[in-house]
Amino acid sequence: MPTVLVQSDLPGLQLLHRGKVRDVYAVSADDLLIVASDRLSAFDVVLPDPIPGKGEMLCQISNFWFGKTAHLMPNHLTGRAVETVLPAGVDPKLYAKRSVVAKRLKALPVEAIARGYLIGSGWKDYQARGQVCGIRLPAGLRQAEQLPQAIFTPSTKAAVGSHDENVSFDAVVAAIGADLAEQVRAATLAIYAFAAAHAAERGILIADTKLEFGIDANGTLHVIDEMLTPDSSRFWPADEYRVGSSPPSYDKQFVRDYLETLTWNKTAPGPRIPESVIAGTAAKYAQALQRLAGITLD
Repeated sequence: MPTVLVQSDLPGLQLLHRGKVRDVYAVSADDLLIVASDRLSAFDVVLPDPIPGKGEMLCQISNFWFGKTAHLMPNHLTGRAVETVLPAGVDPKLYAKRSVVAKRLKALPVEAIARGYLIGSGWKDYQARGQVCGIRLPAGLRQAEQLPQAIFTPSTKAAVGSHDENVSFDAVVAAIGADLAEQVRAATLAIYAFAAAHAAERGILIADTKLEFGIDANGTLHVIDEMLTPDSSRFWPADEYRVGSSPPSYDKQFVRDYLETLTWNKTAPGPRIPESVIAGTAAKYAQALQRLAGITLD
């Protein structure tokens, strides 16, 4: 059975932030401990039911991608063993596979999103205005259609309980400066292109993905938080992909689709999730981890 962790408890370590999924602790002036819980958020609302083992799967697939893309962009991993920073008396088995010791960086206030296909909020924006984040797209595109080239479509980084909002590249420039904004856009698109090619060889299309970035004391850009996970990406099985409809997926779209059948206004508190949807979501995450990274967790 997978470990289940809804909320971490690490006496003696300073809790800096409890996000939608991750809890962040101070280890030293230079390092953090980031714990991926089994909490699930959808439409920016944390749902009341966890997905057993989800945090372990998210952490392992992120670590896989951090390693694969290290030649493209530095990342937050330090390589320190999680067990060496846990307080005495804490069971390391509960935290070892779902946690990382990371560099303490200054996070940038932007969600960096690359889109290769027209789906989700991008599809809604296109239907309404013929563009996504200020980028004009060709007329006549259909739902889930591949774009002529991947585009950078940033959004705001919302607090827990609030909704991210798509913004233009100019808004990113205003928030972090032109030079850094250009670096973030270039890195996002390069990482997406690399990952999409890797996934395509394994029968998976990456429709879009969200990345987060931070800078060190020297201003060097790093990719942080999570990377190309089922929480932050849309993974579609290539053999079931059809233009004109939302394809099945190896990610939390499985939960989103269920929630769309409810009369819920997408604000907290979130609704309870049936056991069948919880089990199905866990299975989707496990399939993505195995197919993309070749990793199977007990």
